[in-house]
Amino acid sequence: MQDRRTIMIVGNGDVPGGAGAIIDAADVVVRFNDCRSVGSGGQKTDVVAVCNTGRPGLAMLGGGRWKTNAAVRQAREIWCVRSGAKFAAMRGGLAETHPDLDDFCDDYTVGFESFSRSTGRRFRIVPAAVHEQVDRDLAGYAADPYVVPSSGMIVIADILAHFATADDDVVLAGFGHVGWQWHPFAAERRYVDALAASGRLRRLHLSSSSSQGA
Repeated sequence: MQDRRTIMIVGNGDVPGGAGAIIDAADVVVRFNDCRSVGSGGQKTDVVAVCNTGRPGLAMLGGGRWKTNAAVRQAREIWCVRSGAKFAAMRGGLAETHPDLDDFCDDYTVGFESFSRSTGRRFRIVPAAVHEQVDRDLAGYAADPYVVPSSGMIVIADILAHFATADDDVVLAGFGHVGWQWHPFAAERRYVDALAASGRLRRLHLSSSSSQGA
């Protein structure tokens, strides 16, 4: 029987001082994109979840700096958060509603897969069904009009649905629920609070401080 694991999902928001050692002690640490959480948020990185479409995907693959990032080099898995097929289907609608996002659906999944395979890392794509379920769930939290959920919200939902067992301790740090205007951050905060209240996950708190880590 598998032992209870601590799965730490570390966003790129502020992480309180002293959290690094707690994060590094987790069984699995998931970080995002260029892993800006490394430092105050510890060093350990098992999974890097990337936004594989649009400008973030292009920026990570271009120039080579992301590929040599110490956290990325340490990771044993790369997860692409966005389904290329789903985003391709969104392109026409966005051209009408958000013409400034003309490159938003450009898909760089192949580049991330090639990097993963060539460096011996496990590679996976978060299923489109996760994104679609998050959209349905967010409807219950009075989400303002938005384009897509944040990568962090998609990964949280994916881990709860497909990675964590009922016995695992899923912990969030570095989630401020603020950022790009077309993510539904206020609704995501309410959604995560509801998940925490139901015991599905918890936010990282430090016993020596009243500050919360997400």
